[in-house]
Amino acid sequence: MQRRFLVGIDLGGTNCRMALVDGQGRVCRRERFSSRDFDHVDGLMAKIEVICREFEIAVRGAGGEIVALGAGVPGLVDYQGKVMVAPNLSWLNGVDFSARLAELGQWSVRVINDANAIAWGEHAWGAVRDNSSFLAVTLGTGVGGGLVLGGRLWVGSDGAAGEFGHVVVEPDGRPCRCGSRGCLEQYASATGILRSVREELVQGRRSSLESLDADALTALAVGRAAREGDALALDVLNEAGRRLGQGLAMIANVLNPEAVVICGGVSLSLDLMRPSLDGELSRRAFEVSARRLRIVAGELGDDAGILGAAHIAGCTDALWP
Repeated sequence: MQRRFLVGIDLGGTNCRMALVDGQGRVCRRERFSSRDFDHVDGLMAKIEVICREFEIAVRGAGGEIVALGAGVPGLVDYQGKVMVAPNLSWLNGVDFSARLAELGQWSVRVINDANAIAWGEHAWGAVRDNSSFLAVTLGTGVGGGLVLGGRLWVGSDGAAGEFGHVVVEPDGRPCRCGSRGCLEQYASATGILRSVREELVQGRRSSLESLDADALTALAVGRAAREGDALALDVLNEAGRRLGQGLAMIANVLNPEAVVICGGVSLSLDLMRPSLDGELSRRAFEVSARRLRIVAGELGDDAGILGAAHIAGCTDALWP
């Protein structure tokens, strides 16, 4: 019997990563290139095709075959895999990306939102492999979400489900790029955390962070300072955790999931945010919903999206219709 391999694509606004993955979730080969080199889907497809052909040669040499190709895209993707809106890759807007990828070979294809790909990766091979109902939260430059219910990815009637970052936690709060105000993303993302730090520094608070230049002031640096006892950094992460707890209480009350998995760069500071997160969750969520809600950090790191895209492409019933 031939070995079965999968191809995963993690398409971002800056870079595109591709991986050849075996049936156990092991990455056998990787490729990376700049997505900024393209201004039309045809150029991107030509590059993807070259890499897919290289993967095919490698697979044949191992006595196997590629059976599925999946892609995670940063934007709104409908159920059929058409990209409706990709803010950082506007030349993909309206492109039936699934159909274009299907032209490359006789394999099954799936295109989903990048946060959904991360959720599925952690479900297939990561921190929530034993959970059938959970929310994956991505804390990076922004805040995203992927929702799995009853073992299937829930993308909503228009493919827009899971936008957890735009749950409002502070009415009339900070303006958000979505047009609303007070969205969770404005407080718990890396961008929001750095804004909070700058606001505190402008008000005259002292901190080890004030000596850092703009490039060095990152969410990772804030976490590092907090671990070293910096009061300002601790306060900012406590506030981010509190806001995250507000949002998760809404999820707990509406959906009653088994687990929440926190992914992305900010998740490295999850332990520092847990006291305020847990406190807010216990205050705002029904006890029965919050009592056994498992909140964990993701296990797959940067590979979650690429592994999730690869795995879901090989599944026939992974999405709710």
